[in-house]
Amino acid sequence: MSQPELPGWRWGPFTFRLPFYHTKFYWPEALQGLFIAAATGLALVPLMTAFFGLTFEEAIAVSMIHSILIGSALIFFGEPYAPGWITPALPFVLAFVIGNYEDPAMRFQAMTAVSLNFAFLLFFLGITGLGKKFVFWIPDTLKAGIILGAAIAALMRVFVEDAERFLLQQPIAITLACAVCLIFAFSLPMQRLKEKYRFFAILGSLGLLPGFFLAATVGPLVGEVSYDIQWGILIPPVGDAWAKVSPFAIGWPPLEMFIASMPLALITYVILFGDLVTGNEVIREGLQTRKDEHIDINPTRSHLSLAIRNGLMGILAPFFPTQGAMWTGVHVIIMQRWKQGKQAMNSLHSGLASYYLMGIPLLFFALPLLTGLQPLLGIALSLTLVLTGFACAYVAMSIPKNNTSRGAVVLIGAGLAFFEPWVGLLFGIATTLLLVGWDRNPDPIPHED
Repeated sequence: MSQPELPGWRWGPFTFRLPFYHTKFYWPEALQGLFIAAATGLALVPLMTAFFGLTFEEAIAVSMIHSILIGSALIFFGEPYAPGWITPALPFVLAFVIGNYEDPAMRFQAMTAVSLNFAFLLFFLGITGLGKKFVFWIPDTLKAGIILGAAIAALMRVFVEDAERFLLQQPIAITLACAVCLIFAFSLPMQRLKEKYRFFAILGSLGLLPGFFLAATVGPLVGEVSYDIQWGILIPPVGDAWAKVSPFAIGWPPLEMFIASMPLALITYVILFGDLVTGNEVIREGLQTRKDEHIDINPTRSHLSLAIRNGLMGILAPFFPTQGAMWTGVHVIIMQRWKQGKQAMNSLHSGLASYYLMGIPLLFFALPLLTGLQPLLGIALSLTLVLTGFACAYVAMSIPKNNTSRGAVVLIGAGLAFFEPWVGLLFGIATTLLLVGWDRNPDPIPHED
């Protein structure tokens, strides 16, 4: 029998957990979050300066608002996932916004339109309970196929679609970072070394950090990384950024922009749904080891919190799709340490809050850190996607119970990765029905009454 969930202050369906009071601080997670989450979050800065007319400082201000909203998923809403972008939707969004609109103000209006459409869709599915029913009724084979599709899409982005921009620019640094992180997080021989030697146990507890630091050190030696560190404190110019991005300052999107962006919101929901399914399965697997803590998985609460975050992002700092449910690679890394027992991490919520620096955006004021991380943005993004791919693949392949289902999962995953999202989803449903049947799990959400 598991213990009650970590307490907090309830408000409606949400739970507010005050940092340092309800949640403990764990420095290994905080160190990783300071560098990895920051570097990945800042990866949008070059896009904002190149295509959206912002200065470096204004782009930092927009990223800071995104970071605060992402942290609110843990602090204000009590979500049990490591939140992040809906990364596979980003190429669709950029193609729609940059391809259809020339003026930076109109591009931000388009970002507002798709953000508010998405927020409305999530709110409707959450308040009616249809989102929860959708999560409950999906069959295991289709669920596994969606997760495997996310794995294939993430790996394709690193090794095929964005290879020229990232991997081929910094091949040695990115390969080192990915190899070291995969070995420390998932390798079975390394697991035995961690149990036997304290040195490897300490290194392993640092998660993504050893690989990231090794890449940051080796990168300059092989000519792949060049630092230009500036000293001082940066006060992000939120007011200047607001004047260029918020619909209150630049005007609201016209009706036709809302209509044109609705299919994109629907496509993004299909991708988000895969993240929610993946998150539930990762937690479900962890609960088999960690029976002393109850984790409240509530799809309705997730839909409503995501609706609020996306709505606020759409009017404060519109850049879709930065407000998603889960950052798979980070979620798995934190879960790995949580599974080691109460002595390693008292609560999953504490580990998550520590990784996101208890929701306090200190990084965005430290100019040396910001400028030092600038040349490492591609490494951080590639590392995240590779870990996401590996984690999704092992979760997906653990779900099917027979060979026919396993074969169907590979077909569905390929379909979702290679076709348009709706075509891939219809293909997945047809494959599931024709080859396996509607193999729904009678207990899809752990501890759900």
